[in-house]
This record gives sequence, C-alpha cells and structure tokens, in this order.
Amino acid sequence: MDALKYVLDVFLHLDEHLHAVIEAWGPWTYVLLFVIILCETGLVVTPFLPGDSLLFAAGAMAALYPEHLGILTLLGLLFVAAVLGDTLNYWIGHAVGPRAFRINTWFLKHENLAKTQAFYEKHGGKTIVLARFVPIIRTFAPFVAGVGRMNYGQFLWFNVLGGFLWVVLCTLAGYFFGNVPVVKENFELVVVGIVLMSVLPVAYELWATRRK
Repeated sequence: MDALKYVLDVFLHLDEHLHAVIEAWGPWTYVLLFVIILCETGLVVTPFLPGDSLLFAAGAMAALYPEHLGILTLLGLLFVAAVLGDTLNYWIGHAVGPRAFRINTWFLKHENLAKTQAFYEKHGGKTIVLARFVPIIRTFAPFVAGVGRMNYGQFLWFNVLGGFLWVVLCTLAGYFFGNVPVVKENFELVVVGIVLMSVLPVAYELWATRRK
C-alpha cells in the first residue's frame, strides 16, 4: 500500500520530483528521462510508467532550468528514445509471435491485446501514430504490430512520425504552458486531465462497441 501511495504521489507531482532530480543530478536528468521513455514505449511489462505527463513535466522543467535541460537537446533525445522504444517492442512481438496470445498474465493481458487489435482494425497503420497519445495502447501497439508481422518499412515510417508528433507536442506544451501560474499551482489536476484526454478515444471505442 505504501509503495502504491508513493507511485501515485510521484505520478501526480511529477514537476516537484523532477525538480528535485534536476537539482541533484543536473544534466544527468537527460539519462533518466531517456530511460523512462524508452522503457514505457519499449517494454510490455512497463505500461504503468508516465508518458504524456512526463513529457509535459520535462518541457516545463526545461523552460525553468535551461542551463540543465536545453529544449532542443531534450526534444532530440526523447524523440530517439520514443522511436527506439517502439522499435524494440516491435521486434519483441515479432520474436514472440502468436504465442503471445496464449499468455495471460498481469503484464500481458488478453484484454489489452484485444483492445489494441480493435484499434488496428479501425485505424490500420495509423494506429502506430494515434496510439502514441493513448496510455497502455501506446505500449502494446508496436508489440501487436510485431506479433502480426506488420511490414517493418511501413511500421518504421509511422513509428518515426508518431514519435516526433508525440514528443514535440507534449514536451512543447509543457515548455510553453507548464509554468503558467494556474497550471503550476494545479499540476496534479493537469496531469489527471492529460490522462483523461488520452484515454477518451479508447473509452469512446469501448462504448461504441458495446452499443453495437
């Protein structure tokens, strides 16, 4: 229970924790952010790591501490991490293949795979781009693409495009708006709002499917 409370506190107060990390680590903060984004997008066992909210918080900190986090360097590193993460996830799915659907554990649930497949059926290759903005689906989309043996050239194109849009939009949103007083004073509400906006497409699809 204490561990859960700590994780929730970190998630809701990313700005405060990132502030402490920057003061302690300085430029080494780049490494931490790179690893988190790489793992969040590249490993099906870590879909719980912060994604959109971390990019937003990182952008806000870059505006606050330009001597430690240069915005262009930050954007470049996080973009590379996002593309490498999806690439790693794709090849893991490619290696595991259909056997993945015979596994049903806490980190590889049939429910999550099924949701991602449904997303593919509706949006096709665009799923790789759209999934970037949806928690959970973001982690499973490249994995399912690999399982389904999606053409790698096509996957790579959507991977690069999606990674670029996701990192640039979320990080620059934090850079330009993260230190606005009303946002800064209600950062936890902003984080919750980002998550809710991200999961709305999935919630709508589930609702529409149930109606049908």
